[in-house]
Amino acid sequence: MKVKTILVSQPEPKVENSPYSRLIEKEKVKVDFIPFIHVEGVEAKDVRQQKIDLNNFSAIILTSRNAVDHFFRIADEMRFKVPDSMKYFCQSEAVAYYLQKYVVYRKRKIYVGKRTFNELTPLIKKYKDEKFLLPSSDSLKPVVPQLLDEVGVNWTRGIFYKTVISDLSDLRNVYYDILVFFSPSGIESLMKNFPDFEQNNTRIAVFGNSTVKAATNAGLRIDIQAPTPETPSMTMALQKYITSVNK
Repeated sequence: MKVKTILVSQPEPKVENSPYSRLIEKEKVKVDFIPFIHVEGVEAKDVRQQKIDLNNFSAIILTSRNAVDHFFRIADEMRFKVPDSMKYFCQSEAVAYYLQKYVVYRKRKIYVGKRTFNELTPLIKKYKDEKFLLPSSDSLKPVVPQLLDEVGVNWTRGIFYKTVISDLSDLRNVYYDILVFFSPSGIESLMKNFPDFEQNNTRIAVFGNSTVKAATNAGLRIDIQAPTPETPSMTMALQKYITSVNK
């Protein structure tokens, strides 16, 4: 069956000429972006109940832009002036670049990984005397605490925000040819919003092994998968599939 409509379970990219824009133009498909999950910050009092005193830390580990936003939000709510001496360990260049929203980049000690948390840990390991704070959501990839324990640094996790399932009731009678998912939480949101969901001719596209596992456990048929050696991005995987079925 030909593909005419795609629903991506994430916010629309803010950059101009995104890969999705090129996909829309080339394949003449309609792509909607509706987040199946969203992030809500926890209150400062909830962070205090986790026995976290921001004065006790000399370094912050930042794995996402959400982590950046909610660390500085909590610091502001706690009236904590982040010292200029604070060290920042950012999982990727995108996170480090986003940090400029809050600090003067050239005047701070900022250490940047390449892309994965595994690539950041060698940098963290070099600073074993620091006391690290990891601001995170309530759902954290198991590999993160595992790697931090392996490098043997003094670190503390703080839950500064939570991943919440979005209300998708507006979509109850709307149908798409392809649904695109990037996380197990997205799959969970689909099944909680639509417990009677029947896949039928709807194609499911998933990114990452954990999302594959969640989709399979939910009884969904996976039609499109990324990353693969041939299609390292979701848009490339979609492009390949659409080209084959829309002949």
